[in-house]
Amino acid sequence: MSVKVRIAPSPTGRLQIGNIRTAMVNWLFARHHGGKFLLRIDDTDLERSTKESDQSIQDDLRWLGVTWDEFARQSERFDRYGEAIEKLKADGRLYPCYETEEELGLKRKSLLGQGRPPVYDRAALKLSAAERTALEAKGLKPHWRFLLKDKPVTWVDGVRGPVTIPVHDLSDPIVVRSDNTLIYTLASCVDDIDFAITDVIRGEDHVTNTAAQIQIIEALGGAVPRFAHLPLLTDEEGQKLSKRFGSFGVPKLREEMGLEPLAAWCHLARLGTSLPIEAFASLEPLVQQFDLGAHSRNPPKFDIEELQRLNARVLHMLSFDQVKGRLAEIGLGGADEAFWLAVRSNIDHMAQARDWWHVSREQVAGTVTDEAFAAAAAELLPPEPWNSTTWDAWVSELKGKTGRKGKELFMPLRLALTGREHGPELKVLLPLLGRKRVLHRLQGKAA
Repeated sequence: MSVKVRIAPSPTGRLQIGNIRTAMVNWLFARHHGGKFLLRIDDTDLERSTKESDQSIQDDLRWLGVTWDEFARQSERFDRYGEAIEKLKADGRLYPCYETEEELGLKRKSLLGQGRPPVYDRAALKLSAAERTALEAKGLKPHWRFLLKDKPVTWVDGVRGPVTIPVHDLSDPIVVRSDNTLIYTLASCVDDIDFAITDVIRGEDHVTNTAAQIQIIEALGGAVPRFAHLPLLTDEEGQKLSKRFGSFGVPKLREEMGLEPLAAWCHLARLGTSLPIEAFASLEPLVQQFDLGAHSRNPPKFDIEELQRLNARVLHMLSFDQVKGRLAEIGLGGADEAFWLAVRSNIDHMAQARDWWHVSREQVAGTVTDEAFAAAAAELLPPEPWNSTTWDAWVSELKGKTGRKGKELFMPLRLALTGREHGPELKVLLPLLGRKRVLHRLQGKAA
């Protein structure tokens, strides 16, 4: 099937973890179906939108690997929205209203006090032309509402299944403010029509909005896209995300936690689905196995500890070609494939590779716990060149001469060569160290 999706962040701040998950799901849906992905910056709120946030959104998505096929910015499309507004006015689907925020608040409070839903009473529809003129003469400027047709709106949701929204429970949505600024609702509908969006995948907090938007799209003569509403993320206890988690985004993932983008994909892309959360070395399995219908309606739990565990498993799977750019970012531009293959299974975060670079390439004083044993080991040290067989040959000869075995044999060597009790296999680390460095460390010298 032909597919085109979009995400539409507002440039009023950084992307948060819920936005990131929605972006990933949309991207996977598009790639799975061979479709297109549109990044649309919803910056109609000119007062709150900033160029810095606009750029940070694009930078964050690029770091994550969420690429886009098309790009749009709403602030460049005001003329097109004006055309749509005039059409809806001419068709009688937009009407002016003059109530202030205070007056609307009192109406809502009164209805709630009566145990009734706070639905706008359409009082403005009853105003005569003379009454509207009189209000405007007092300096009141109208906001504009879209007139909903009193019929249920139904669709088959990609996650929730059949959905019916009784429109009589909804207020006619405000689509243009009294200062002539646009509300998201109308601009989004115009964009979805003009950019031929086939599928809108977003959070379930938009379910009610969808009913109004379907009617707006129909009123504008556009094709109604398919809709899918993902349940919102919760914390580990199943509660609504706290402020700490709610502001959790790429800066936290990248700078504070040092996580790999692929780990975020492995966790978020399958969160709340029937598919297992597991580590992958590329996005390809996530694309191939993607199934929007696998999402449950139950709110998924965002688990930071699971994300960190995934990060370690992902790192252990990555090839040198996949990480050489990341190694350069942390100052290890000289690292080669042999180094990466030696250390990758012993790190949980990329930054930890620096520790093993220090051990294998920089000055380290060996920890000699038994000078006689270290001297024997130095005496039997084979000549270079060294390879993956050097370690076994060396310790076999050393075992025969000293009679040591097991931990008694290996631990003093590890401490002397690395200064640590744990780490990469010494058979792969030994060629990285080189004979001169190993000899000096066995002698207790910094090398």
